Amino acid sequence: MNPAIASTAGSLIRALHARRKATSIDLGLGEPMLMPNVAYFERATAWVAEHGCRYSPNIGFEDLRTAIARHYDYPGLSGPGNVCITTGSQEAVYLAIKTLLDPAQDEVLLVEPAFPVYAKIAQVEGIALRRVVLEPSDGCALDADKILEALGPRTRMLILCSPCNPTGRVISKAGAKRIADALKARSGPPVYLLHDEIYRELVYTDDAGEFGKIYPYTIAVNSLSKSNSLTGLRLGWLFAPLEVMPQIVKMHGWSTSCASTFAQRIALDIFEAGDLTTNRAWYAKQCELAMAAARDNGLEYIEPEGAFYLCVRVGDSQTLGFVETLIDERDVIAIPADNFAASMSGWLRTSFVAKVDDVREGYRRIAEHARERAPLHR
Repeated sequence: MNPAIASTAGSLIRALHARRKATSIDLGLGEPMLMPNVAYFERATAWVAEHGCRYSPNIGFEDLRTAIARHYDYPGLSGPGNVCITTGSQEAVYLAIKTLLDPAQDEVLLVEPAFPVYAKIAQVEGIALRRVVLEPSDGCALDADKILEALGPRTRMLILCSPCNPTGRVISKAGAKRIADALKARSGPPVYLLHDEIYRELVYTDDAGEFGKIYPYTIAVNSLSKSNSLTGLRLGWLFAPLEVMPQIVKMHGWSTSCASTFAQRIALDIFEAGDLTTNRAWYAKQCELAMAAARDNGLEYIEPEGAFYLCVRVGDSQTLGFVETLIDERDVIAIPADNFAASMSGWLRTSFVAKVDDVREGYRRIAEHARERAPLHR
């Protein structure tokens, strides 16, 4: 058995989700609840009926890659050759880390709180991991200077998710420029900046930085999972400079060969229709309702600027124990936020994509549970 795999923990998020019952209020899994537009599936089915469902090129169909490149219009990353179609955004993250970093000498800097997949991939690949931890006392703000101060001499990749999972915070335009300018001025080999843009289409502020527009060594990853309620489609993409794309595509070819032809036809239709931000207004309204529900129940929270999560403070240092009893005694699923960074002990990540009444009732039960457990943890 590979000891690197054996020593890597599985997903706590999935383990907690597996305890969900039919009656549960689910504020746990990052799963959009809106239904997808089935017209895209119908047109893709008609295309397959005419053309078949054969392999695509390893890198993905050129018409889809062209549409994605045109949609985002990242200078220096603006051609179809800068885009590789992947099996979801997590494969894109894996390909970037696997291909661009040398375990013998390179190090990755991870901005936390962060979804656990980045650290797990680095661990499995034997790549040194440095962390810069953003504190809830500062609202987990994506502080450019703090991030830059954490760079080490061996750092060859900086990983940043904006909007962030779990906090929903975004890097500002000025903050992104500060980081990009500093990295460009740094001597030695380039530092790749892996910008996980999975919640890019769900931003609730006009001040969100986009590294693909300002930094030539950006690796931007995204998918249709969150923007279009298509988590099960497993269709993502990766932007990268032309000089590294052949190696990324080679690794992609050996890991999954190519993304689903059917999924790619759906994606092409979505991009040609420009239908990636249709759901943003609904999520923005849900965000306001969730914050109001948290306030009504006396819960402290970190105000999100994107994504669909609200981190709420329950003040219980035994966060996993809190969540487990919350499931058993209150029938509410939430995720311990210290699963994303140790600094988030005593906080929960809640997903506000459930029905409005369920969101409100979920926060009421969380607050009630926190009050009843408080005497045990003074």
